[in-house]
Amino acid sequence: MPRTTDGDGTPVPQRLLAAATRLFAEQGYDRTSVQEIVEAAGVTKGALYHYFGSKDDLLHEVYARVLRLQQERLDAFADADEPVEKRVRDAAADVVVTTIENLDDASIFFRSMHQLSPEKNRQVRAERRRYHERFRALIEEGQRTGVFTKEIPADLVVDYHFGSIHHLSTWYRPDGPLSPQEVADHLADLLLRALRP
Repeated sequence: MPRTTDGDGTPVPQRLLAAATRLFAEQGYDRTSVQEIVEAAGVTKGALYHYFGSKDDLLHEVYARVLRLQQERLDAFADADEPVEKRVRDAAADVVVTTIENLDDASIFFRSMHQLSPEKNRQVRAERRRYHERFRALIEEGQRTGVFTKEIPADLVVDYHFGSIHHLSTWYRPDGPLSPQEVADHLADLLLRALRP
């Protein structure tokens, strides 16, 4: 992607994503027009179509950028030279923190995923499945080595943890009593308690 910028040096794609994210969060994906996005970003429709091709592409990228970050971080935790329990805990807490830090993106996505084109929907599902499979592989490693109980299927453990994360946007508030790290620590601890033999 070319790094065309405006006067303050912000690349046009970032400006478009920031404007789209704010408008999708405030108004909803279906009630936000391309015209509103380009006006908020201070660019032309031609610029949007040059970088993204469609509003659908913007919605996909809102979520894909968070998922890419989370995948990179999960891969680093999974590949670390640490005991499996620490790697699982670190990965479980990190996905909570990165979701909270990108709460608008996550809530927009879960509210609007059904509005993606079938092709983009399949692509996102495949990206999420890759993430969940890597996370599940960590759980299975712990089960194979006797660190975690085999009583609970690894798939169920993954669904349990990510079900909690997918609901963060319905209750978490930045001005609430818990910081992102505190929420992450509590949820990671709950997960590990469920996994211990």
